[in-house]
Amino acid sequence: MSDIVRYTTLTANEINYYNTYGYLMLPGLISQEVARSLADNVLEVMDGLGVARESLQAATSSKDKLRQSKQYLADTSLDHLVNSAGLNSIASQLMGGASTIYLPFTAVKSGGGGGKFHFHQDNQYTRFDGPGINIWFALVEMTPDNGCLQIAPKTHLEGTMESVESEDKDGHRTVTVEPEQFLPLRMMPGDAVAFTRLTLHGSGANSTNMPRLGYAVQYHRDDVSATRNGESVGLLKDNPVYDVGPVTAFDSNGD
Repeated sequence: MSDIVRYTTLTANEINYYNTYGYLMLPGLISQEVARSLADNVLEVMDGLGVARESLQAATSSKDKLRQSKQYLADTSLDHLVNSAGLNSIASQLMGGASTIYLPFTAVKSGGGGGKFHFHQDNQYTRFDGPGINIWFALVEMTPDNGCLQIAPKTHLEGTMESVESEDKDGHRTVTVEPEQFLPLRMMPGDAVAFTRLTLHGSGANSTNMPRLGYAVQYHRDDVSATRNGESVGLLKDNPVYDVGPVTAFDSNGD
């Protein structure tokens, strides 16, 4: 089978832009047909975890602001994306060295006006001592109306910022001072954006009556070590935090 991503080689200008601004748009990285298949897979994950379709149309709890699951079935479009050699190559080019998957996950935001996600850095959770990247895919059209990603350019240059638990008390982190300037990323199904683990990002509320469906694959460079909950994990390549392989059945307690 050919690789699920449509291109795998980046130009020097693209890599320089990523290093300068902390993010890079990757339009049409997968086809719209593949994006539809991935969207179906993501909804199957939600079904498998017992998430009622009604709750995806109207948020009913703080969990609905972002439903994340690393679980995916073998030999599905999600499997082909997570384990794509081409996607790994893009991550490696942007980080300047061989890389390994850290964590893949669904990024599902229910409709109905909820789901604002506070500005944060991925490194405010497990802390990497070197490069990490998030390659985030739009599986439906992304607009400010349905809570598209918001990126604050160049914030990766400030290092890991001070953070606190979000006011929702749901275990998510947020920065103590939100950025004054940021970009809402309008994306079509199949578009992706890559951003560093230090890039400040968030998303607005989903005011539509349809779920916002996205998917993220995070990587670390192979020489990166990490600290988790204040304790050293060691070299991530040798001590992975997550089992990122496919599952044979969904487990609601598995994430």
